[in-house]
Amino acid sequence: MGIISWIILGLLAGILAKWIMPGKDGGGFIMTTLLGIAGAVVGGWVSSLLGFGTAGGLSLGSIVMATVGALILLFLYNRFAK
Repeated sequence: MGIISWIILGLLAGILAKWIMPGKDGGGFIMTTLLGIAGAVVGGWVSSLLGFGTAGGLSLGSIVMATVGALILLFLYNRFAK
């Protein structure tokens, strides 16, 4: 998957993760986007470890896995950044 696809997937995952787990976070939109991109990577890695395939392309499955990864990273960020 190209870098532009990862950024778009990360942006979608970050927005969905922020919508699912609202709250006051430092960093705002930029941090949410970066956590979403990192979540896309983490979600793809975890799903490949569990045998669900990779986060390849802009499909519903890749968006779900990227969002799960972004939720995990957002939770960890909120837990340890304060």
